[in-house]
Amino acid sequence: MIYLQHFGLEKAPFSLTADPQFYIDFIPHKEALEVITTALSFGESILKITGEVGTGKTLLCNKLQQELAEQYLICTIDNAYLSAHELRCLLANKIGVDKAEFDEQFLLTEKIKERLLVLLNEGRKVLVLVDEAQALPDATLEALRLFSNLESDATKLLQVVLFGQPELDVRLADNKLRQLRQRITFSYQLRALSDNEIEHYISERLKQAGYRGARLFSRSVCRKISQASRGIPRLINVLAHKVLILSYGQQDYKITPKLVKEAVTDTEDAYALPSMSKWWLLLASFITLNIALLLWWKGLL
Repeated sequence: MIYLQHFGLEKAPFSLTADPQFYIDFIPHKEALEVITTALSFGESILKITGEVGTGKTLLCNKLQQELAEQYLICTIDNAYLSAHELRCLLANKIGVDKAEFDEQFLLTEKIKERLLVLLNEGRKVLVLVDEAQALPDATLEALRLFSNLESDATKLLQVVLFGQPELDVRLADNKLRQLRQRITFSYQLRALSDNEIEHYISERLKQAGYRGARLFSRSVCRKISQASRGIPRLINVLAHKVLILSYGQQDYKITPKLVKEAVTDTEDAYALPSMSKWWLLLASFITLNIALLLWWKGLL
């Protein structure tokens, strides 16, 4: 990255890659992790985490995979166009079903169940993590539901966590997916970050990337990034990254509101920041209105 040496960084602090190393334990992510880990420990079959685009669902999914790797045999599904049979093959491959069995579609589910029972007897639990679940075909979602039905006399043979955009809730409201909807026992909705959380987020990302200098992003700069990003972590990353590039381009170490405004202008989904002239115009209008009201009130006396 062109500005790393300039700012004394070891790695890019605002990469869009969902790297668990850059996970920050904010309230929404912390609560989501607690909901998932607690529900899984209770043996719940299907859990759901939803959030707007860019709120960190994939990062949370990767963090969960990292944290639970010793407790579960994890199958991650990140292909939004996976067919039901492809899902069965992916799961079968992950848990060690003989590939020669894959062509027998009608028998594959039974082979998967047999293998899951073997794993259970060995003390190994299976967890399926589904990213971008809102885009999966209905038949694939139904296949997941059917897998969640597989159980021994005492416990579920596998557990599922769905990560999706709000459109997932819209789809689940459809009557044809009501059986899946009823199987979801715990849910959590990720929210955007607050102003204070954004300040901490930017500071922590820089620290994790190796920055050790004086504060780069002032409170006023963070507030403007907050306004433009609406608290969405992905947009925060995009804007902060562009601001660092702009500062480096000027061979400067100072991050200013002006640079944020330039970055916002160049970012499609960012909210435009009000210009200073508009603020002054509003202030002037407010003062004029108050003077007029004062004169009118005195005229009544």
